[in-house]
Amino acid sequence: MNNLIQSTMEFVRSELENEGSGHDWWHIHRVTKTARRIAEKEGADLLICTMAALLHDLADEKLNETEEAGVKRVTDWLDQIKVTGNQREQILTIIQSISFKGGHGPTLNSLEAKVVQDADRLDAIGAIGIARCFTYAGSKGNIIHDPETIPREGMSLEEYRKRDGTAINHFYEKLLRLKDLMKTNTGYEMAKQRHQFMEHYLEEFFDEWSSIK
Repeated sequence: MNNLIQSTMEFVRSELENEGSGHDWWHIHRVTKTARRIAEKEGADLLICTMAALLHDLADEKLNETEEAGVKRVTDWLDQIKVTGNQREQILTIIQSISFKGGHGPTLNSLEAKVVQDADRLDAIGAIGIARCFTYAGSKGNIIHDPETIPREGMSLEEYRKRDGTAINHFYEKLLRLKDLMKTNTGYEMAKQRHQFMEHYLEEFFDEWSSIK
């Protein structure tokens, strides 16, 4: 087990160390640590949660030409390190099902998928989540805020993929929704304080914005 994890950590770090949109190695590191913490408390398979957390962004369509190319990237690695067929299936199922996708993600059928999804979403909220939100917006050329642009509701998957809104609107389109979308009790409890911090941040942001004459 340790050899699989260590090899995968080194591989993912080499692939994502200099990624500049907030999906870098340290994001993976945090999500993996959080996934292991939740897995231990919820009684999930620690190896599967760890491997899926380490590999989840390698398959993300944001970091690949296509979603299929991303899945192949992970599949090739799993074949290379010779995980069992069952492990391979579980890991691939998790990483293909946990993305937010504008609220259009599939129903999760395993505790391990719920654990990894919660860990990934926890890294999208709170102080670190705020930093990542602005990092991602900057990487895509999106502005911080436009008071004339209102947050979008009921976006289709295609609209969500375009990511052509503002950083502040992303809080309302996704980040403030995540606390109540947590799938484990542990994840939900961890999300409460981070959610509250984002609310306080937005209050301060709009106070400062409105004070500028």
